[in-house]
Amino acid sequence: MNDNIVEIDNLSFGYKNRLLHKGINMKFPRGKVVAIMGGSGSGKTTLLRLIGGQLRPVGGEVRVTGQVVHKQNRKGLQALRRKMGMLFQQGALFTDLSVYENVAFPIREHTDLPESMIRDLVMMKLNAVGLRGARDLQATELSGGMARRVALARAVALDPSIVMYDEPFAGLDPISMAVTCNLIRRLNDALGATSIIVTHDVQEVFAFADYVYFVADGVVAAEGAPEELRKSVLPFVHQFVHGEVDGPVPFHYAAPDYRQDILRSPNV
Repeated sequence: MNDNIVEIDNLSFGYKNRLLHKGINMKFPRGKVVAIMGGSGSGKTTLLRLIGGQLRPVGGEVRVTGQVVHKQNRKGLQALRRKMGMLFQQGALFTDLSVYENVAFPIREHTDLPESMIRDLVMMKLNAVGLRGARDLQATELSGGMARRVALARAVALDPSIVMYDEPFAGLDPISMAVTCNLIRRLNDALGATSIIVTHDVQEVFAFADYVYFVADGVVAAEGAPEELRKSVLPFVHQFVHGEVDGPVPFHYAAPDYRQDILRSPNV
C-alpha cells in the first residue's frame, strides 16, 4: 500500500495569463502533519482547493488514495471528499446554528445514522476539543478561539483520513493558539489521519509538524523537517523563518519606476 495518501505530481495551475504554480511536487504520508508555508499570494490555499477538487489543474495531477482528483465524476469526487475534513479560515461556522448543530451538520448530511448515535458522536467530538459544556451556545456567542475549536470538531466529525487546515491560527491569542496546536497534533495521532496545514505561523507549526514545504515563485523552494529548515542558508527560507525585512521577498509589489509613475498623466 502506498504510504502517501495525497500526492501532487508536476502540478501547474493559474488564473488567466498568470501561472500560480509551475510544476509543484509534494507528498503527504499517512499519519503525518505536513505544513505548506510561503508568502501571501503564493497559492497555498489554492493547493488545498486543488486537493479537494474545487479547481482543476492546467498541468500535472493531484492524487488522493491513488485516484486522480480532476478525473473523477461527481459521484467519485463526492466519495473522495467524504475522506476529507476541512477547517476554513476563521472557522466558517453556521452563525444561525448552535455549537451542537454545527458539529452534527456533516454527520446528518453524509450519513443515515439515528439521532441517538449522532448525539453520541457530537458529544465525543466536542469533548475532544474541550467544549462539551458549550454545546447549547450559539456560534455568535463564541470567542475566536472557541469558534476555531468547534470548527475543528466539525472538521473531524466523520473521522476523515485527511484533515486540511487553512490558516488555523489566524487571529488567535497565544493561549488559544497553543491549545489549537495541541489539538491538531493530538487529534491527528488519535485518528491516524494526515493533516495538511496552510499557515504563516512559523514558530507554532515548527513545534509540532513532521514536514514542511515552502512555496515561492510557483515552485517548492525548500522542504524538510522543521529543524532542518531552521538551519537553512537558502535566502528565502532564512528570511521567512526568521522574519527578516531584507531578503529575496520584496516589500513592494512589482511596479514601474517611481519617477515615471509620478510624472505620468493622471488621465492614464
